[in-house]
Amino acid sequence: MPVRRLARVLAALCALALSALVQPARAELSIAIDKSRQQMTVALNGEPLFVWPVSTGARGYDTPSGAYTPFRMERTHFSREWDDAPMPNSVFFTRQGHAIHGSNHLKAIGQPASHGCVRLEPRNARILFDLVRQEGLQNVRVTLTGETPARGAAQVARRDYDTRPRYYYFSERPYYAPRPRAELPFQLPFFGR
Repeated sequence: MPVRRLARVLAALCALALSALVQPARAELSIAIDKSRQQMTVALNGEPLFVWPVSTGARGYDTPSGAYTPFRMERTHFSREWDDAPMPNSVFFTRQGHAIHGSNHLKAIGQPASHGCVRLEPRNARILFDLVRQEGLQNVRVTLTGETPARGAAQVARRDYDTRPRYYYFSERPYYAPRPRAELPFQLPFFGR
């Protein structure tokens, strides 16, 4: 009887040891925001997926620097503090209400203009929201670095801009505007204008 009991205990310990060694693969989603360049880099397990322009806090409404783990997501959110401003696809990373979200104020993307949040173009915010949901909040790290530049500061050209690969999400396709129709040098009598 004691031999059977010992065999069961050893089998249980072996099973526990094996389960500790064989853990499911965990993806690490990194969202790095450089306030100096007004740019976000999204990487999965160290491999860059996206590089997007953002809009961080304007002077007096600084976006906090540091490393955060997001704790809440809302597909549709309206700011209680700023006149019910829409904040679609919000990923909240501070308890004070700072979030990464979409914005229809597209002219300001790429320069500091928000009240402390990180604004993205709506399409990019939707992609990021879905990616964060897929990986799980506990596997996401948001890192904010740099200083907020003065509004309207000149952007410095970077040499490596064209050499970096451009990654497209499957639903994202480059847009090509249709060519303008050529004007005829004469007017056709039976086709009105």
